Amino acid sequence: STPGSAVVLDVTSGEVRAMVIQPAYIPNARGRPGSAITTDALRNRAVTDIIEPGSTLKPFIVAAALASGTLGPARRIDTTPGMIRVGNKNIEDKHNYGVMDLATILAKSSNVGATKIAMDMDREVLWSTLGRFGLGRLTGSSFPGESAGVLPHHGNWRDITRATISYGYGLSMTPLQVAEAYAILGAGGLARPVSFVRLERPPIARRVVAPETATAVVKMLEAVVGPDATGGKAAVAGYRVAGKTGTARKLGASGYVNDRWTAVFAGLAPASAPRLAIVVVVDDPRGSAYYGGDVAAPVLSSIAAGALRILAVAPDDIGRPAVAPPITLAARP
Repeated sequence: STPGSAVVLDVTSGEVRAMVIQPAYIPNARGRPGSAITTDALRNRAVTDIIEPGSTLKPFIVAAALASGTLGPARRIDTTPGMIRVGNKNIEDKHNYGVMDLATILAKSSNVGATKIAMDMDREVLWSTLGRFGLGRLTGSSFPGESAGVLPHHGNWRDITRATISYGYGLSMTPLQVAEAYAILGAGGLARPVSFVRLERPPIARRVVAPETATAVVKMLEAVVGPDATGGKAAVAGYRVAGKTGTARKLGASGYVNDRWTAVFAGLAPASAPRLAIVVVVDDPRGSAYYGGDVAAPVLSSIAAGALRILAVAPDDIGRPAVAPPITLAARP
């Protein structure tokens, strides 16, 4: 089956409500016929494996710009002609979207828009803000073998580094780190240590960005789950969902390859008062559908629907139909 992982964090406490990896294994089944366990399976991919997060990083570029005062929530960015050249690299969008506000840049997942925002920012400010969201550092979960990911120091950034980081390349995160970062947005800009054990009371939080900054970004991310946006398949009946798609090329022996991908969707539900931060990663999806909005978003929709029901979280959008189709992932050969 297709490898992948999913993480569900409680926004209000930092507790890991659920975590799953595929392929999985049963530790107690060792030695049984047909139950051989390979070394490759003996790790928690959601905590130890790193990915380039792709466009799921774009909300944090917007948050950094808002927090630093580089731009305001009503700012519009001209992405004409759908391409920008940085150094010797052309960065392109799927279409020429023209002039867009920040919410539309996220809804259309504009690489040009994200690049322009990042290039207008002081590189040290951008680097430090991403660090406060947990990039390049451990989550505090104390899980054995946890990876801190990689956030290159701003002193080593070239212009192209800043550009590629704006749409989620040139740095790496674990799925757990992605969930932690989205939980910070959902908590109004407050960060709490990730915990694998039940807590009697929420831990002391640290302030990452102002509440109005986090609230503005979450509101923008609701547009991503609109019926005409890239994350429409993450919709949940009865609930408002905020989230972001991500689709990143995988690295091969000679650089990035054109036919292998990591598909990601990260989201918050319910968007009006986030309770859960959910991240779904599908590693190397096969078939014609490989975008995060196609293969990861429907999985998030299914997880969110079940988790919100189990936790008895009240609906915040009565009457909204789900638009996510049944989940179908192509089997790997």
